[in-house]
Order: sequence, then C-alpha cells, then structure tokens
Amino acid sequence: MANWLERSREKRVDPQQVLPGAKSVVVLALNYWQGARPPQRVDAPVEGRVARYAWGDDYHDLIEEKLRALDRFLGSHGGQQRYYVDTGPVMERDFAAEAGIGWHGKSTMLLNRELGTWFFLAELLTTLEIEPDEPIPPRCGTCTRCLDACPTGAIRRERPYHLDARLCISYLTIEHKGSIPLDLRPLIGDRIYGCDDCLDACPWNRFAQASREAAFMARPAAVGMGLRDYLAMSQEDFSRAFQGSPVKRTKRRGLLRNVCVALGNVGTPADLPALERTAAQEEELIAEHAHWAIERIREREAVAGAGNPAP
Repeated sequence: MANWLERSREKRVDPQQVLPGAKSVVVLALNYWQGARPPQRVDAPVEGRVARYAWGDDYHDLIEEKLRALDRFLGSHGGQQRYYVDTGPVMERDFAAEAGIGWHGKSTMLLNRELGTWFFLAELLTTLEIEPDEPIPPRCGTCTRCLDACPTGAIRRERPYHLDARLCISYLTIEHKGSIPLDLRPLIGDRIYGCDDCLDACPWNRFAQASREAAFMARPAAVGMGLRDYLAMSQEDFSRAFQGSPVKRTKRRGLLRNVCVALGNVGTPADLPALERTAAQEEELIAEHAHWAIERIREREAVAGAGNPAP
C-alpha cells in the first residue's frame, strides 16, 4: 500500500498533474447510513459484522454514474473534467475539508454536522473556475471517543489525527492478502469485513439520517447470515451473493479467512464441524486460520468445562 501511495505522490499534491489546466475541485458527499444493525435472533447461529458501507451495492458504480452526469453538465459550460471515487491520485479528505463538507476527526475520518461519519466522498477536477466554499472549523473539542473505541490501537490518544494502517482492522480484513498476525486476531472480534468502531463512537452521529438511496440497503449475505454458513459458500455462491458488492474486493479466500478468525473469537462448539471441513478441504491460507479457530474454540470449551465441573 505504501508503494502505491509513493508512486502517485506528485499527482496527489498537484491536481495540475492529473488534469492540466485544472482550476477547481468539486467535492461531493453521499449519505449511506442505513440505521442500526438488525438485532440477532437468540436462536440463530452467531453472526459476523460487515462495515456499513459494504452492506449494499458497490458505491463506486453508483457515484460514478452521478459524476458522469455532472461531467456532462460542466462540459456543456466549456469545462474539461476528471473525476474519481476514492480510486484516483486525489487527497479527497483534504479537499473535502477545504470545500466545507466537514472537518478532520481525530480518527482521520471526515465529520459532517448533518451526516456524522456516514458518507462517501467523490471529486471532480475541472478547468472551470468556480467560487470556493469556506472550510468548516474543527468541532471535535476534547472528545476522544473514536480513539478510545479503536480495538487494535491503530489510532492512539498520544497521536490523534494519525492512523497506523498496519493495525487497522479495515486494512487487515480487506487490503491485507496474507495471514493475519496471530497477536491481532483476537482483537478482530466478530468483524469479517472492515470495522466501524471509530465511526460508531462519534457523537456527531446523533444527527445522522437514513439514506434515501435504495442501493445501500443491506443484502442478506452482508447482514444476518450465520458465520459458519459463509464457510459452505462455493466460489459460485460467493460471486452470486456479492455481485456488485464492495465485499467482492476481498475475494472468497479473504472473506473465508476472516470468517475463520471471527469464529475463533466468538464461535461455539456447534461451529467446529464446519471449521473442520474447511481445514481439511480449503487452500492453505484458509485452512491455517480454520485450524487456529478450532484451537481457540476448544480452549474456551475446556476452560468453561473446568469452571463448571459436572456433578
């Protein structure tokens, strides 16, 4: 990841290198808040957590369609444009803060008075000169809830506004392709794709309103599915369940790896048969995490048995 950032450093700090003649950056935000996660049924298999932004359809496709319409509009006024949805060499949060969409929170996330933390950003560079909006002053004050909430200490009290991506659960469960470090696995808890803890903790979210965008509504495969049921997914099942979803980014092997870690943390003896089949049938990366999960569940079972001896 660091090498990718290094390759595009000049473009990130100078929009003229992305679009010669660029004079303005138009920054847009789109609310994706879908309300609280539905409660799990008492009698249901233990579930995992997927970050809210990935509950529904892939936001890239949806927002790019909207950007194309804006591109055509500005083009009709003589402008030339380039646009991105977090995939191009653009410092999107910095531009968004300068444009008045929000301010930098101590978690490094951008915060907005009406949307809280639950919004996507997109940028359109244009050769048109557009009057800029005024930035919003930071409004976090002495609050440290996001720092306190981070499960792995990726954002620390002694260094707010900085993030150690190597410890971030979103990085570990999505971008990281190999084996998850042993010391970090217990901290991942029941999260199988991303992490919302620092976002959930933000008190500005009390003003958030549910998005009117139907494409962001939760899919059954992202919310409400038992953890061990993911292990039974074939490649065809995975592709069908997550077609057009952000979750496809981690691929089946990455998702099953994450599911094994989650089961190791919150699974029960009822999950052991599924994990044992996975350990015996899947590729090395998935099998190694399944073996780890089996050991963790058996250790918990042994401790529980020792603490509650049979009469």
